[in-house]
Amino acid sequence: MVSGEPVKVLVREPAEADPLWVYDRIVAGRYERPFIIDDGQTRQLFFNLDFIQSSMRLDDPFTLDCAYTRKMMAFLLFVPDPGRVLMIGLGGGSLAKFCYRHLPRARLTVVEVNPDVIAMRGAFKVPEDERLAIVEADAVDYLPTTEGDTDVLLLDGFDARGIAPRFLDRAFYRAAQRRLRPGGVLVANFAGTRKRWSRHLDLLNEVFEGRVRMGTVPGGDNHIAFAEACRPLDWERLEERADALAERFPLDFSALVRSLRQGAGLSWAKAGCR
Repeated sequence: MVSGEPVKVLVREPAEADPLWVYDRIVAGRYERPFIIDDGQTRQLFFNLDFIQSSMRLDDPFTLDCAYTRKMMAFLLFVPDPGRVLMIGLGGGSLAKFCYRHLPRARLTVVEVNPDVIAMRGAFKVPEDERLAIVEADAVDYLPTTEGDTDVLLLDGFDARGIAPRFLDRAFYRAAQRRLRPGGVLVANFAGTRKRWSRHLDLLNEVFEGRVRMGTVPGGDNHIAFAEACRPLDWERLEERADALAERFPLDFSALVRSLRQGAGLSWAKAGCR
């Protein structure tokens, strides 16, 4: 039982492993592998009990259950028909599955460093398809291997303590920028208190020369950064695009535009865009 409610806890351990030993380590925060908690309605991925890494509704596995993932999909306001989407961090595959279903023209690549997370893809119903490639690699090593091949780059790489510590390097964000095609956009998920990710944001702003917009996810501690070419935003045009996108995707794009607009003053003032 977790939080007083009966649930299933799924782990990757040998059949002879002592379930009480595993349970005690999970509750004490000393279990060192990812695990799944299934309450019959949702199936969630954890690295520890402090934070939910990913959540899937069992009655609709391809929907975006976490608010921050819906906010990350706001990239469609800027790149409505991407040909190549590169994702850093698989988790439970929520973004990968949504893009797979709703962007049939896009080729999708997910880079994940943790083999245990990859091994759990079946539990989260991540499709087996050549259009969706999952690469076991460290993004720090993977990103510099080529340039200019990506329309959308989603950064969502976390370990049990927060954003992967190897990402805190100017060279990492520079390599991420260089993967983008002209007109491409980078979207980064920053979670937790600001002190956990402020240095990452500083590096992102430096590499993109201030061309970064921030949006806060209501009701949570996620902050989503959008980095792309710096140009004045035509809010009326974005709202028109939001209406068009709403006919194609099950997302509230008008709310996404409002959220971006609310955060635009601070973001653009700090960025120095004109």
